Amino acid sequence: MLPDTLKAQVKGYLDTLAHPIVLEESSDDSEGAREMHELLHEIAALSNKVSVSEDGTATRRPSFMIRRADARTGVTFAAIPMGHEFTSLILALLQAGGHAPKLADDVVAQIKALPGHYNFETYVSLSCQNCPDVVQALNAMSIINPNIHNTTIDGALFQDEVAKKNIMSVPQVYLNGEPFSSGRMEVAEILAKLDADAPKRAAEKLNSLSPFDMLVIGTGPAGASAAIYAARKGLRTGMVGDRFGGQVMDTEGIENFISVIETTGPKLAAALEAHVRQYDVEIISSQRAKELFPAAKPGGLHGVVLESGAVLHARTIIVATGAHWRHLGVPGEEEYRNKGVAYCPHCDGPFYKGKPVAVAGGGNSGVEAAIDLAGIVSHVTLLQRGSKLKADKVLQDKLYSLPNVTVLTEALTTKIEGNGTKVTGLSYRGGDGADHHISVDGVFVQIGLLPNTDWLRGTVKLNDFGEIIVDDHGATSVPGVFAAGDATTTPYKQIVIATGEGAKASLAAFDYLIRVPVADAERAAA
Repeated sequence: MLPDTLKAQVKGYLDTLAHPIVLEESSDDSEGAREMHELLHEIAALSNKVSVSEDGTATRRPSFMIRRADARTGVTFAAIPMGHEFTSLILALLQAGGHAPKLADDVVAQIKALPGHYNFETYVSLSCQNCPDVVQALNAMSIINPNIHNTTIDGALFQDEVAKKNIMSVPQVYLNGEPFSSGRMEVAEILAKLDADAPKRAAEKLNSLSPFDMLVIGTGPAGASAAIYAARKGLRTGMVGDRFGGQVMDTEGIENFISVIETTGPKLAAALEAHVRQYDVEIISSQRAKELFPAAKPGGLHGVVLESGAVLHARTIIVATGAHWRHLGVPGEEEYRNKGVAYCPHCDGPFYKGKPVAVAGGGNSGVEAAIDLAGIVSHVTLLQRGSKLKADKVLQDKLYSLPNVTVLTEALTTKIEGNGTKVTGLSYRGGDGADHHISVDGVFVQIGLLPNTDWLRGTVKLNDFGEIIVDDHGATSVPGVFAAGDATTTPYKQIVIATGEGAKASLAAFDYLIRVPVADAERAAA
């Protein structure tokens, strides 16, 4: 199953194992079981510290557990973890073999101290970019605390189980048989749900931090660029955000980031994080900004309140909070979210194999989604409210070449319909003014982005679209507060532009710091 080049890489990883590990296989006579058996024996053949046992007793088959040879529990995959989950497999092998998960000491102590037993089941798609974050977080926790166990389940391999639970989006996590979470999560967010006092302790720790010279809010390309430039200037730099990479994490293929011929969103996000971590940057993850309190006078300290209740202070702020998917805002959208209404075709597309779906949106994102889905589903209906598609010509040419795609222009989606459990159809108003209905099992919304700036209303000037108004230096209407990336009025929301704008805003903030004296009140308190 593994090409020779990949085998060589895996062998190099396995050579670093500190302890022997066992791949405990629970099999049946399915095709998936045969593929799993082949994969496990290929891995075992690469190291004398890895063995396969075919005596697994798991009820969910096919599946396999990765455990230390002297342990009874470990990490379980009810999946053939290739695609985006291959990294999860490699990490599980390494961690079971003695490599400690890369988590802060206080986080490890918190995981070890969790009371009770936790049996997680994580449903994924191998094409989902966000699923590995959840899988790897829960796997790491199960390595640290033997009372925690995680089983990663490929929905395509266990379709009856997915249908019974009515799972139509991933990642979906169950804890002890009950729904626990939906969507991307990191260790800190999982702990916050398991440990009621975790948010309070985190806030207390953050409140004790000294003021920053520069605080970057946002961990996407613009934020990463800004933080690197600030740290290279020797500034005390902080960086706060929900997830590294931001919207980049939801991007499957990237072919226009100059000097990188081709990559994926998760790979670029990982590279951004690795680059930032080369510098002395205080990274505050799994946190969101809630409110900004501008300094009373130029040179003073700005305050940023986080959703956890913590307050951070800094002489300069760079807002790089990016954007999020725009919603249709029609009846049925909220009711059937994750029950047929989806926003990530790469993550959730496999759940609609052989079924009819609709895509709302005729820009690049919508057309790309329709093209991707056409290879999976029975039929795609693309609805564009305008008179023509807005996507690049090369994408339109590809779209119109597909036999199972229908394009409807001047089609305004008015309602998403369902049976109370899942989506069954969609209504739209045509250019003739009449209402029409199509029967679909899923609706993928791809109508653009909205800036993540609601928390700034009343403090910095925004335009009618909610974008932060910036000048040619990235300065906002508040002295000492700068902004960059998709949250701003800068045209063309592109990764390469965001990185440049982040660098520019950081350099402008540095120039501000060296030219504006520290406010008297702050100097007196120092």
